[in-house]
Amino acid sequence: MAAVLPFSDEQARLLVNLRQRYEVWMAAEQTLSVMPYDLRRKLINGNYYLYEIFDRNGNGKSLGRWTDSAAEQLNGYREAKALEKERRDGSRALLDESARLYRALRLPLLSSDAGPILRETDRRQLLGSHLFVVGTNAMLAYSVEANGIIVAPDETEDFDLAWVSETPDDGERRVWDLLKAVDPTFTINSERDFQARNAKAYEVELLVAPSRATTLGPTDRPRPIPLPEQEWLLLGRPVDQVVGCRDGSPARIVAPDPRWFALHKLWMAAQSKRNPLKRPKDRKQGLALLDAIATAMPHYRLDTEFERALPDELKSHFSQWQDGRPTLPKPEW
Repeated sequence: MAAVLPFSDEQARLLVNLRQRYEVWMAAEQTLSVMPYDLRRKLINGNYYLYEIFDRNGNGKSLGRWTDSAAEQLNGYREAKALEKERRDGSRALLDESARLYRALRLPLLSSDAGPILRETDRRQLLGSHLFVVGTNAMLAYSVEANGIIVAPDETEDFDLAWVSETPDDGERRVWDLLKAVDPTFTINSERDFQARNAKAYEVELLVAPSRATTLGPTDRPRPIPLPEQEWLLLGRPVDQVVGCRDGSPARIVAPDPRWFALHKLWMAAQSKRNPLKRPKDRKQGLALLDAIATAMPHYRLDTEFERALPDELKSHFSQWQDGRPTLPKPEW
């Protein structure tokens, strides 16, 4: 069986349109997310003030007495917010159309539970800068990167994120706040505090490399255990793609360099401490992804230079893959 089942021209065009429309919509969402909830002119004790409102209950703070400058600030805010709402709402119709066509064209789908988490992560501008998608969900991004379906196990009932920020987040609860914004029923697993679980038993696990562990806010949750092997997933060039979910919505995935991800999977498959039910899937995904890179991702080179950069723990897995490869067509590099 081929390492990658190529997308048709129609599928490939749809993916380009989906990406473009998602970016327009998300740019408006991101702009709106950092704007004040509302600005108002309020009369207090006989004097007018400009107030910033924080929520629908009317809680807020004064920005000072009402002046011509305050009036300009209020008018500018209202015009900017109306423009962004128009851009968001106008682009959403086109985005929904592309998402429906995505399903109709039978392109690979992400779980409906993962979609809202990814969109909220992107809305808060944390995707790629603070968090990577790791685990099985990353395979969908690699399929889009390869412009075809990678034949490998891809079903999962949980969601793995890796904290990758290089900048300390002292006092911030970025991960926990975004999870609670998506679903207020999320709680921390008392037996595994690196894992959150909602009322539907959907699990989100947070991972971190030792070099990035200190950048996670001290009160943020979940609390991941630093794992040395996570350092490998920080290397190379991440993949950034937009995919469709089972519920017909879109989501963006930023995942580690596929070469390092594949070898990390093969390394995990060889670990006796790894859940024996997961090891066969790890191995199949790792091998399938390396084959896909070799045949459909020439921009991720699997050459001598890459092999020399591998740590000893991964060199044997790379060599075994090379020795066991079937007669796949060689890339024209």
